[in-house]
Amino acid sequence: MNREQRVHDPPKHGIILNHKQCGIQTVEDALLHPCLEKSLQVSISDLLCCNQTVKQRRVGISQIFQEEIRHINDAPQRLLVYFLKAFGKIDVLLNNAGYAAIGAFEAATEAQIKRQFDVNVLGVLRTTQALLPHFRQSDGGTVINVSSVGGRVAFPLLSLYHASKWAIEGFSESLFYEMAAHQIKVKLVEPGNVATDFTGRSLDLLTDTSLDAYASYTETVLQKQMNSFDVHASEPKLIAETIFEAATDPSDRFRYLVGADAHYLMDLRSKTSDEEFMAGITKQFS
Repeated sequence: MNREQRVHDPPKHGIILNHKQCGIQTVEDALLHPCLEKSLQVSISDLLCCNQTVKQRRVGISQIFQEEIRHINDAPQRLLVYFLKAFGKIDVLLNNAGYAAIGAFEAATEAQIKRQFDVNVLGVLRTTQALLPHFRQSDGGTVINVSSVGGRVAFPLLSLYHASKWAIEGFSESLFYEMAAHQIKVKLVEPGNVATDFTGRSLDLLTDTSLDAYASYTETVLQKQMNSFDVHASEPKLIAETIFEAATDPSDRFRYLVGADAHYLMDLRSKTSDEEFMAGITKQFS
């Protein structure tokens, strides 16, 4: 089999999930189904633990990360050794870790700022850097970074979250060019709102009881954000199907926008000036 054939074949060995305190666990569950339906030799389910139930596989991956996370700087390398020993080869890296810090930026602590970037950005960078040598030596591979439509447009009270997602967008686009000569594909999946627990355990509220200048505005925006999420959230299955599409797409397509709300926002953004778009957002949350 020549290099061209290897690059264009769908993944058969494994997909690594970079998962830490994110609201996308339901998407991971949904992602198992298209992998299994396509009879992939080793899919996400095989990666987590062969010949066990889905529940057991999820427990297995959680245990691995709980053990390794105490050594955050070398965790990706140690995990890579583990997976290569178990499966021999990895075809796809899926970076889907993420959560949102929400609230007035002035209220954010140094620890909250650091944690937002540790999870949403630095984890992606560390894991990707650990996998690239393996992909190069294998004559190809695919890096899929789950960003957000919030990596292309912004909303109030989400300054840290948007900063982290815009960082992933810039990192991924630059990496796309770097990896092209090595037959390594870099792709972005950009969901809108997704019906997971993203607005539950995956939210970190930025609050400061001594700072009341934003109290009324914060209450109004949060309520409207939650209402919008309830109305416009896509089902996890749709995001899972899009991730699977990206993982098996042999083309050089870079962005995979997903969700009716995400498409609406980007269409609106393309047809309006900065002033018009931002005035609309201001009005929506006032």
